[in-house]
Amino acid sequence: MTLALHTIKPTKGSKKTRKKVGRGGKRGTYSGKGLKGQKARSGVSGLKRLGMRQLIEQTPKLRGFKSLQEKPEVVNVRDIAAKFSDGDKISPETLKEKGLIDKIDKGVKVLATGDISIKVNVEFCELSKSAKEKIEKAGGSVKA
Repeated sequence: MTLALHTIKPTKGSKKTRKKVGRGGKRGTYSGKGLKGQKARSGVSGLKRLGMRQLIEQTPKLRGFKSLQEKPEVVNVRDIAAKFSDGDKISPETLKEKGLIDKIDKGVKVLATGDISIKVNVEFCELSKSAKEKIEKAGGSVKA
């Protein structure tokens, strides 16, 4: 006998035949499912039978969309007015030193909440239009 793909067979006893349930024979007509009822029907999920369905329904699901793009740290004009004095230079490093932001790596954006009356020089920060207007109106300068 030559060895070829069509002559290879598994050794005796290594393969078991799958038990066919619900087709007469050893398992009987009810196939180990008992008589009638929801559990005897096909298409009932195992989760429903195990009581996990309630648990899954009760857990809160996240709704909507969450962007993977990292957002810059946010600082308001009123915070700058409170922590800095007239003529100070404002950069992400100085904002971190004063404790207004935690991280520099994502960038910094200055928003216009509050008022500012001191002259400050803002460098290397993103600014909203209205924040830029408020800083320039107070006599400060903005460098991108």
